[in-house]
Amino acid sequence: MRVVFAGTPEVALPSLDAVAGSRHELVGVVTRPDAPAGRGRRLTPSPVAQRAAELGVPVLKPEHPREAAFQDALRGLAPDCCPVVAYGALVPQAALDIPPLGWVNLHFSCLPAWRGAAPVQHAIWAGDEVTGATTFRLVRELDAGPTYGVMTERIRPDDTAGDLLARLAEGGAGLLVATLDGLEEGALEARPQPEEGLSFAPKVTVDDARVDWRQPAVAVDRQVRACTPAPGAWTTHDGERLKLGPVTPVAEAPRLAPGELVAGKRDVLVGTATVPVRLGEVKAFGKKQMAAADWARGVRLEPGTVLGG
Repeated sequence: MRVVFAGTPEVALPSLDAVAGSRHELVGVVTRPDAPAGRGRRLTPSPVAQRAAELGVPVLKPEHPREAAFQDALRGLAPDCCPVVAYGALVPQAALDIPPLGWVNLHFSCLPAWRGAAPVQHAIWAGDEVTGATTFRLVRELDAGPTYGVMTERIRPDDTAGDLLARLAEGGAGLLVATLDGLEEGALEARPQPEEGLSFAPKVTVDDARVDWRQPAVAVDRQVRACTPAPGAWTTHDGERLKLGPVTPVAEAPRLAPGELVAGKRDVLVGTATVPVRLGEVKAFGKKQMAAADWARGVRLEPGTVLGG
């Protein structure tokens, strides 16, 4: 069947590649407009746009999918279905109605859990043991459409959001193609999402990513991993922002006051409401990312230093 793929960031590339390599005919790609990137802030095509160009597939970049010109162009491509992965804009009903089999979204959670922009981050932050990916028919309400298929994935104790999302992107690509196959064959029936288990996953902001050392070590660990790589967990030292890589709770270490920092030759420990955590890599303002012990030697920490004060 004829399909038009919609997506924008790098996480959508495994699905785009899978659709392009499937039995379905990829006749076009929809993505967000070029955006400033890099030090020079030059307008740069999205990762999906760049891959589509490599594939020789026509690319549509509407400012918003409600534009009549975009909808006319989409009708001209005559898709039977529009698979979607992290497109980044709300699709109006007029555009949803164009393909006979609708828009099929791949969402990185087991719906109805974690509807919204940051399902992977919230799953890690909440301490979930299992998450997954779901294909569903796009409707006007956020991530609320009837579902077609689901896959599950265990959340590992050391998973960052980046680690987990990469695995879900790869596994979800196969689920998306299988869903397209089933729709073409008439073998799939969309099922309404259950009412129980509903939760929401709004975008995680930079302010959200500030570590509160008064929280237990397990909560600090989850927060830092959930915010890695973006937006990046952080605290402050001497009035300057200090970005944090994943930390490790150290049950056998002596208790420290929340935020209290103790640096040894190899380890840098910070106190929480429970046991201390060992810092991994950090990035001070204007500096490169480095091991916490190297950073501590460079700043010559004073006894009684407290982070985040």
